Amino acid sequence: MSNGPIAGWPGLWAAALHQVALRRSGGFGGSGGSGGGRSAGPGHAAGPLASAPGEPGAHGANGVNGGDHLSSGAVGAWRRPPPGRDDESAELFDLYEPLVARTPSSPPWLIAHLGQSLDGFIATHNGDSRFVTGPQDLDHMHRLRALSDAVIVGAGTVVVDDPLLTTRRVPGTHPTRVVLDPMQRVPVAARVLQDRDAPTLWLCDERWHDPTLAPRVAARVLAVPGLAGSDGVFDAQVVRHVLVAQGLRVLFIEGGGVTVSRFLAQGLLDRLHLALAPVLIGEGRRGVRLPASSCLADCLRPGGRIVRLGGDVLWDFDLSPSPSGSASGAGRRHGDELDVADAQVRAFEGGGA
Repeated sequence: MSNGPIAGWPGLWAAALHQVALRRSGGFGGSGGSGGGRSAGPGHAAGPLASAPGEPGAHGANGVNGGDHLSSGAVGAWRRPPPGRDDESAELFDLYEPLVARTPSSPPWLIAHLGQSLDGFIATHNGDSRFVTGPQDLDHMHRLRALSDAVIVGAGTVVVDDPLLTTRRVPGTHPTRVVLDPMQRVPVAARVLQDRDAPTLWLCDERWHDPTLAPRVAARVLAVPGLAGSDGVFDAQVVRHVLVAQGLRVLFIEGGGVTVSRFLAQGLLDRLHLALAPVLIGEGRRGVRLPASSCLADCLRPGGRIVRLGGDVLWDFDLSPSPSGSASGAGRRHGDELDVADAQVRAFEGGGA
């Protein structure tokens, strides 16, 4: 057992996890965002769908992966290192501060990440994506999971990659896992639907909901009216409203390219992380895809900064609204302004799944 706070980045990370645990349990004293510990099925994870998380770095019953149990005295303050003291830790502090700074009373906040080649692909033409980026970026993704209430992936990602979506590479609590599958086409054998490591929400549109599938999975199935159009393309605004109604307010959209692009095109992202790997794929599955613009002046040009992650270059783009009320990125919309989405969520809350 430590006699004092852990030094360096491990100590800062422990402090970050402690802050996030307080946010999820409502320990900041704010209202809203914790949701009262509602259970969504087997396993334990972040957010109100599970039991409250334990001390940062613990493991076992609270769904926290990696590290030895940390006593309260071992957890120091989440504070940026002084200039010149620990530049690497300071850079990581700046990278994760927007997530750690969220409180129970903060507005819902969305971040997305994609790892792609220099020519803009996240996988080869036949779907091989393991791995485009290096181990440091994989660690970064797992940290984003640990700091978020929920991690969201589309049906295509689950079908091709069969991911676990846990925090197994870093100490931290597993987030609630969300499979966005309007037409309910993900195989019931998918690991994320079957394992009990963390709660999972399987979101589908009620018109394609197959009630015979729910007893065959460990995931909780939510059949949402108006989740997608007749073409099966989901409405990211409805997804956001549904998850916030479940008490999940810090949302990490992990993939794939279609899913991230949809949230970006609808102006719902506060942050976008694009990790560029030193590889040229030539042809394959695209990362970010947005509607075509006729001139450069109309193109999205967000403010950003660069962070080196081993051999990869991470672009950290800020898409949040400016203090004047305008958005950093063109076309950003706020959920409370869309009455149609509000009505759809009210119908969902009344009808259940």
